[in-house]
Amino acid sequence: MKLNRNQVKLIQLACQGLLEPPAYPISEPDVLKTIRAMGILQIDTIHVVARSPYFVLWSRLGNYDPNWLDLTQNRKEIFEYWAHAASYIPIEDYPLFRRKMLERTHNWWNVDEWVNNHNETVQKVLHAIETNGPVASSDFTQPKGTTKGWWDWKEEKKALDVLWTRGDLMVPYRKKFKRFYDLQSRVMPDWNDDLAPSLESITRQMVEKTISILGITRPKWVADYYRLSKASTSKAIRMLLEEEIILKIESEEWEDGLLIHRDRLPLVKQADQQKLTAQYTTLLSPFDPLIWDRTRTKELFNFDYTIECYLPAPKRKYGYFSLPILYRGNLVGRLDAKAHRKEKIFEVRQFHLEAEFKPDSAFKTDLLAALQSCAQWHQTPEVVFPFLD
Repeated sequence: MKLNRNQVKLIQLACQGLLEPPAYPISEPDVLKTIRAMGILQIDTIHVVARSPYFVLWSRLGNYDPNWLDLTQNRKEIFEYWAHAASYIPIEDYPLFRRKMLERTHNWWNVDEWVNNHNETVQKVLHAIETNGPVASSDFTQPKGTTKGWWDWKEEKKALDVLWTRGDLMVPYRKKFKRFYDLQSRVMPDWNDDLAPSLESITRQMVEKTISILGITRPKWVADYYRLSKASTSKAIRMLLEEEIILKIESEEWEDGLLIHRDRLPLVKQADQQKLTAQYTTLLSPFDPLIWDRTRTKELFNFDYTIECYLPAPKRKYGYFSLPILYRGNLVGRLDAKAHRKEKIFEVRQFHLEAEFKPDSAFKTDLLAALQSCAQWHQTPEVVFPFLD
């Protein structure tokens, strides 16, 4: 059996919950179910439209209540830590990430050294939490006034994030998207660090999870999902192949072949028999797991995507926060939108289609329906979209 690129796309879309429209009615447990299917839900604070974790869920669930994500966190069904980036993660994966905390694998700011050099601030923060319960960064004053970015954060905020990265603190809940930090021992009182598996074991488990989450993948796409090293990922792939937990099949496009989890073989059979059909049109967050690996996005969808919010305005080609358009299995364009919440207007400020894509009436109908759905969910029902004839 050889699979072509389109079949690979369809399998990934099926596994990512983006092959078909959401099955209504949607209920609160669907949030956790969706996060588990993706493995991780990346967190980002940009708010010109809904913040990314809420938007990623909307792309899969449609008109759901965003408070359901907050309630899922409040019930300790998910937790926050570094994965692809800062992410919501199903609580059953806590042992994997606890080992990463203990081993300081995410250590770009030398957390132990920082704690040692800022002991007075660290003790101040820990005393406040022990005395008053969960705290937010805003509970501490900023003597310098307005901040100018990470390097101008107040020391208490840095301490909170360093202690969270080390695993001393956790984020049990958010209010208006503001993190509240508490002691790990209070959030997870029954946890025993002896339960944390070895680093080699967690890499193996994360590689297996990635291949299952993607459904089918080139070997070179695996490491990025959980930001693993290429060497440890390759070693884990070899082990999983030897144990026949994952299998390798040939590709029409890529000489290195494709990896498939044995539990996904029914999907491979459906794709081979042309029984998978993309029927869904929606908008994607720039931090959607379908596209956050820009190399995979380019190779699989022939879609060259870069988020431009970090560029100076004159250097932007597609807009501040352009949203890729998924149309029935293909990425065909992007639009830059802003939700004007007070005015209840959903404005499309820029709109670009791929050069090779020729829109027809079906596309226009689908896109307008997706825009209206997105606008209604934002509670900005008036859509301003002057670009489509």
